[in-house]
Amino acid sequence: MEGAGTRFWNSGPAPGQFYSLPGSCASEPGREAWGRTMSPMVTGTSVLGVKFSGGVIIAADTLGSYGSLARFRNISRIMKVNDNTMLGASGDYADFQYLKQVLDQMVIDEELVGDGHNYSPKAIHSWLTRVMYNRRSRMNPLWNIVVIGGFYGGESFLGYVDKLGIAYEAPIIATGFGAYLAQPLMREILEKQPVLSKDEARKLVERCLKILYYRDARSYNRYEIATVTESGVEIEGPLAAETNWEIANMVSGFE
Repeated sequence: MEGAGTRFWNSGPAPGQFYSLPGSCASEPGREAWGRTMSPMVTGTSVLGVKFSGGVIIAADTLGSYGSLARFRNISRIMKVNDNTMLGASGDYADFQYLKQVLDQMVIDEELVGDGHNYSPKAIHSWLTRVMYNRRSRMNPLWNIVVIGGFYGGESFLGYVDKLGIAYEAPIIATGFGAYLAQPLMREILEKQPVLSKDEARKLVERCLKILYYRDARSYNRYEIATVTESGVEIEGPLAAETNWEIANMVSGFE
């Protein structure tokens, strides 16, 4: 049979080679088999999120670390999705840029329909869980942990999605090193005062950012703060935290 010596079956693999499934990177012309993020390169650290009465606040620093090098010091890891939803991301910055591009196009396509509807924070959160789970199932994850904040229908929303597709909602969220350093501080405040005002939530987030700058080697003292309320999304920054290293010579035990 013609071709029997080079292929096991029609469109099948040659002897000694693997079969490329339809739709995979290797089966598409012009694409490399391993054209994907195998490990994060330029990364961002913690994102903090807190619900307050009438809205949500999200904060993240502006540092992009190339390994242990503080390479890029003025990058934004917070984006406005639409008038009622915002998003912050930890992890690989290139994957965040890709995700931002896709979300921006989704919002444009939805607005072009002109039916008066738009994506709610819960819809964006649900969509991201499917995207992250689908990508990790194809062994090509987006190396990000995403925090979604929004205010829609008179309710505040704060959600979490990681690169495995694990997702949940919570009144406070912290990613990266913040999950170990900042989250206990935020929980302690919420146990004493379950409902915070906008100013109280902002002071709490700024305090946690300062602690992370002191304790997290991949953190930075310049940050952005995004707030969503009934009136819309507002992103401030970059802002600078006031720090004091006079007590540094008193720190010991790690020499």
